[in-house]
Amino acid sequence: MIRTIFLFAAIALSCVNTQKSNLSSEKPKEESSVQSDILIGPFHKEDLQAKPYAGWFNPRYEKFTPENEALETIKENINDYQIKLFMGTWCGDSKRETPKMLKLLDEAGYNYNNLEMFAVDYDKTTPDQLEEKYDIHHVPTIIFYKDGKEVNRFVEYAQGASLEEDIAKIVSGEEYHDSYSD
Repeated sequence: MIRTIFLFAAIALSCVNTQKSNLSSEKPKEESSVQSDILIGPFHKEDLQAKPYAGWFNPRYEKFTPENEALETIKENINDYQIKLFMGTWCGDSKRETPKMLKLLDEAGYNYNNLEMFAVDYDKTTPDQLEEKYDIHHVPTIIFYKDGKEVNRFVEYAQGASLEEDIAKIVSGEEYHDSYSD
């Protein structure tokens, strides 16, 4: 019984795509006002380091210390990749993983010119409908490209012991399957 309740709660609180209602095209005023306090569309690391996001981003970024072996693998390989990161500033999974990912990139000396970051709204949409183009259903989603082709993606939570171990597998070419791949 407790296991069933926990599973239901985990699904309900997950940052997965929600169905859009066809009953009304108008959003309640409460949702609109909250939506105005979240990032939507392209953004930069500096946006997360400023209010109101700094309250959760900066402490998590500072506290995170990557595992050395995984970090070394990332350092050796990460600059061969272009990355697109999709996240929600309202999403617990994104708040957990995005500061870690950016710290990994900083520690690895990654060229931020090869990183594009996009924030989604509560419905996992962006102003340019990039969620459709890049098949985004859960956040965070971190897509790795090599020579212009998608190689792999990290989706929502780590499959191994940690984010850095998953990223090390992806950038070293090891077999890796994200949380929702078949």
